[in-house]
Amino acid sequence: MKENLLEKKTVNNVLNFLQNFDPNLSLISLDTTARTAKDAANSLNVEVGAIVKSLVFKPSNKNFYYLCLVSGDKFVSLNKLSIYLNDEVKKASANEVKKQTGYSIGGVPPVAHINPPTQVLIDINLKRFNKIYAAAGHPFVVFGIGFEQICQITNAKVINFVE
Repeated sequence: MKENLLEKKTVNNVLNFLQNFDPNLSLISLDTTARTAKDAANSLNVEVGAIVKSLVFKPSNKNFYYLCLVSGDKFVSLNKLSIYLNDEVKKASANEVKKQTGYSIGGVPPVAHINPPTQVLIDINLKRFNKIYAAAGHPFVVFGIGFEQICQITNAKVINFVE
């Protein structure tokens, strides 16, 4: 693993969080970017669907957010999400994501946010894979985890909110 990436505070926060949960979880440092699900899939040589997109949605005029963990080959239905949450939500801007989570888009992990999400929702489609991969605080660092494990570590609720 590239030392300079591991020394980054954001990456270290994720690693510490993961290892407190399961010491066997480790980070994967990539030579190519994982900024998008397609990039990550290419870098890891896995299907796009095995990539976890950590997407932030927020209700208007409220200072909290929902974290949606979405299969890389799926798209969130704002309609389904708003109905489920009984609140109209929109995708957070890059600045809002950074302010709420402490991470920049392209490196947002499913865990270790500076402000924890109000609720974490996970896409059932991720269950198709034995191992899924999520960002670890930097666009060149990811980690692999099982579906059940990511549900436990994030306390995510499994719902269908994709198109």
